[in-house]
Amino acid sequence: MTATRAADRPRRRYAPRLPPHERRAQLLDAAFAVLSRMELHELSMEAVAQEAGVGKPVLYTVFKTRAELVEALLERERERGLEQIADTLPADLVGTDPVAAASATVEAFVGVALTNPTRWRLILATPASAPDEYRAALRTSRAEILDRAQALVRVGIAMSPRWASMDAALLANSTLTVAEMLGRLAVSEPEQYPRERLQAYVRSILALVTGVPEG
Repeated sequence: MTATRAADRPRRRYAPRLPPHERRAQLLDAAFAVLSRMELHELSMEAVAQEAGVGKPVLYTVFKTRAELVEALLERERERGLEQIADTLPADLVGTDPVAAASATVEAFVGVALTNPTRWRLILATPASAPDEYRAALRTSRAEILDRAQALVRVGIAMSPRWASMDAALLANSTLTVAEMLGRLAVSEPEQYPRERLQAYVRSILALVTGVPEG
């Protein structure tokens, strides 16, 4: 009887074996998917394992603790976000209006944030539960982006006598600050601040600064 019951019992499903780097990526993807439905402080190892379709022992062989998993996920998304921001910055501002270019960059950034709201919530609305190391890395990344933006703005101003009196550092810093604010609103309160509303705001600022009516 015992042997019959054992034979009839459904076999436990095991996750297929994967190389370590693929398993790590799979689990981080699963954690990211879970965070599209909840806040960072709600993330549990059980939810991640279930999303990945693996047992918790498999998860713990890659990430020994929840803190280790969170740290790895946040760092990955920070790096990917940095790459996305780099893609929104113009290659150069030669022959272009620096204020118009700044406006276009803000609009492009809002679009990037909206394509991946989960990532940008983690970056722009940094959770209180995020590790201090992650916060420090974000500050470093922002400083790097600001340096690049300032360099671009300086070139644009030098090529456009109309903006000779413009403070390059302040223009770059204010552009980044506005982009962060709008991106945060876009991913945190999408119903109240849809893309069209944010774009209209950016264009109205451009018209006010340049004196050129909105088209």
